[in-house]
Amino acid sequence: MRCRRRHCYARVAGLLALLGCIVLIIFFRRIMDEPTFEKEVAATPNHSPTRSLVNGTLVSTQPALRTAMGSNRSLAKEENAESFLKVEPYKYIINEPDKCRKNNTFLVLLIPVEPHNAEARNAIRKTWGNESVAEGTVRLFLLGVKDGARDSGLRDLQQHSIRAESQQHRDIIQQDYVDSYYNLTIKTLMGMHWVSRYCPNAKYVMKADSDMFVNTEYLVHKLLKANVPREMYFTGYLMRGYKPNRNKDSKWYMPPELYPSGSYPTFCSGTGYVFSGDMAKRIYATSLSIRRLHLEDVYVGLCLSKLNIEPMLPPNEFLFNHWKVSYSSCKYSQLITSHEFRPSELVKYWEHLQKNKDRACKVPKTQLAKNNAATLHQAKAVLNPAQ
Repeated sequence: MRCRRRHCYARVAGLLALLGCIVLIIFFRRIMDEPTFEKEVAATPNHSPTRSLVNGTLVSTQPALRTAMGSNRSLAKEENAESFLKVEPYKYIINEPDKCRKNNTFLVLLIPVEPHNAEARNAIRKTWGNESVAEGTVRLFLLGVKDGARDSGLRDLQQHSIRAESQQHRDIIQQDYVDSYYNLTIKTLMGMHWVSRYCPNAKYVMKADSDMFVNTEYLVHKLLKANVPREMYFTGYLMRGYKPNRNKDSKWYMPPELYPSGSYPTFCSGTGYVFSGDMAKRIYATSLSIRRLHLEDVYVGLCLSKLNIEPMLPPNEFLFNHWKVSYSSCKYSQLITSHEFRPSELVKYWEHLQKNKDRACKVPKTQLAKNNAATLHQAKAVLNPAQ
């Protein structure tokens, strides 16, 4: 009998030990599976077009693409939908959490820019990004970090310079991901997340590239119109009917395994688009269920499509331009964006426009007389064709 009891006790003890081991294994697996923003991860892409990648990176058969994206951190923590605004997609290196607390923010300017491009940042601060141009404007430059695989010393020196610049101007937010063309989507979502968490009451947001000319005053003037929606509003230069570029040598190459569909939904050119403040949270939350694409403007268009929100045509088709418009003070006083500006050009044209904006489209009297005479001649010709 004692032997049987001992045998029974031994079996129970064994079962308890086995159960304890299972619990410990599950516990440690959950810890190991929990992503951190500090360690590098190598991930296999999920080929479903309706789910986000676990690490938020683009992986394709194109070697250059893999190299550019290989150093990204994990974005898996984003997927906790209940607290997604409390969890940063990547670790902040530099942040300005109090930027919107000092005023009633009307317009947030989100400007993606390379870490090394201090010249562009300074030119924008002097021109369209100057927060004194329009009351309630907040300027933010979006940065990742330089890939230090080749020269860590140069990266550290650059980072020291960026920190000093940040302390002086208080307009930089930076997170710990590789700053590259293929990570523009991550950079833009960083801006969306920042607005959602730190500036949720902003009326409008504009995302504009660092080589753009933006007529901020005219933009604010247009947004103040009574017929402009205050919610669920998104506008810019509309790109309709575009198809994925399957040329592997193209900058805009889209692998079919990453995006198998034969066409993109309507999207706005990433050079510069404007949206109501509520859209930042909507787009960011929706992005958690959509696989990352490296073409930022196309990706934002996919988010809008899933939200069943169609980008709106601007009031005038010439307001947003994703090419360089030939300069004249008259034309530039009545547009919002023009593309491909060097910093020195930006300052030059901006200063000229500020000096001439009150009479930008006034025609000299001699030219006006010639125009009137030509118009009168044409009218007579129409009314009296026999003469």
